[in-house]
Amino acid sequence: MGVHWICSEASDVLCRMMFPVDFPPVDETDLRSASEQYLLSLKSRPENNEWFQHSSKASKLEITANNIKWLQLFEDDQAGCLLLALHPPDDPAQVVALYLYGSWWCVKDVIRTSCKTRTGLLPVQSLMERLIMFLLSQVVERPSQEEALFSVHPRTESAKLLWRDGQAVGFYTVKHKGTLCDSWSSRCYLLPVLDTVLVRTSWWRRGLGLQMLTDFCSSFPNEEVLGISVPLSASMVAVCRHFLQLNEDHRDRLYEVEAPGAWTQRRNIWLNIQLSRYLISRDEVG
Repeated sequence: MGVHWICSEASDVLCRMMFPVDFPPVDETDLRSASEQYLLSLKSRPENNEWFQHSSKASKLEITANNIKWLQLFEDDQAGCLLLALHPPDDPAQVVALYLYGSWWCVKDVIRTSCKTRTGLLPVQSLMERLIMFLLSQVVERPSQEEALFSVHPRTESAKLLWRDGQAVGFYTVKHKGTLCDSWSSRCYLLPVLDTVLVRTSWWRRGLGLQMLTDFCSSFPNEEVLGISVPLSASMVAVCRHFLQLNEDHRDRLYEVEAPGAWTQRRNIWLNIQLSRYLISRDEVG
């Protein structure tokens, strides 16, 4: 049997025109089953004969059972939505490629799209879109050899992905009014809360954080009060200040909140900015 070369772009014409998020929806059970079968096949071979090579790089990485790991996509996931990830032998924390639809895809291609209508802020609905959220928060924006900046999100988290120029550049998540605050108590959120905002650092200072905050506030026109989860980062405070300077009618509406968001757990963001209670970054996340 000859050596197999697995590139970041799939071999057939259809795959070269599309990316994983553009394929028909896949069931997570089927995804895991295909990954398990592939791993068994790899382990049963007498010798390693597969290599992964980025289309844009000369270096290649041998695909062996020793440099493949399982990734769990969701927080506290009893069902265990798992997929295979390829990593360098000397750096298990790094993710080079993912096994999807019978091929290895480099991370930068998993967060891309060939669909021209997939642009702007769009609700997260499919498993592949949730995978992209995972990659943005746990892999793409993760400093080398350091822990991820964000925790893994629950599978039911309400979110929107931000698409620009054929790629996912950020997302935000929302805790809706009436949803449970956690899995161990019966407390529910008393108001809609903007929980996580992420913009890829290469896309900072383009107004994208402001775009997401504006979208969040406009999504709840009938709510008198809206929240943002504590603590606010310095860059998020900068976005809030910019937004509230442009939208005076929201100054009495936007609060920093602790779950579940009772009045004693709310602090008016504009007031705190005026009282200089925040550290404000010069670099907005958008």
